[in-house]
Amino acid sequence: MKVRVRWTDHMSFVAETGSGHSVVMDGPPDHGGRNLAARPMEMILVGLGGCSAFDVVHTLNKARQPVKDCRVLLDAQRADSVPAVFTKVHLHFILSGPGLDPGRVKRAVELSVEKYCSVIMMLRESVDITYDYEVLADK
Repeated sequence: MKVRVRWTDHMSFVAETGSGHSVVMDGPPDHGGRNLAARPMEMILVGLGGCSAFDVVHTLNKARQPVKDCRVLLDAQRADSVPAVFTKVHLHFILSGPGLDPGRVKRAVELSVEKYCSVIMMLRESVDITYDYEVLADK
């Protein structure tokens, strides 16, 4: 897997992925950025949320569960001093679907967070990662 990051101007950067996609990142104005895109640390949370959501939906689809919606809300805390690494991340999974089995959702979330999500596995040693989930009634 390869990614190329290129500085464009001010504190803006474009990442080009090996799969052919581009992502823009920018910094805050107080650091020379123009607030035009996500911050690099936000991108880590984006990857974490995407990785875990992918696992959960994939696991539920394999179990023939009728997933209609899957969302992950992430709340992270960072250290006060430089480097301002993540110290805590909480993931809140929200799923819905007609007849979705809460037990299967629980197991899918557990498998993602405790075994399959590569991003979580990389961060696990240095970041306190917690999670919960809810299954919404299908309307």
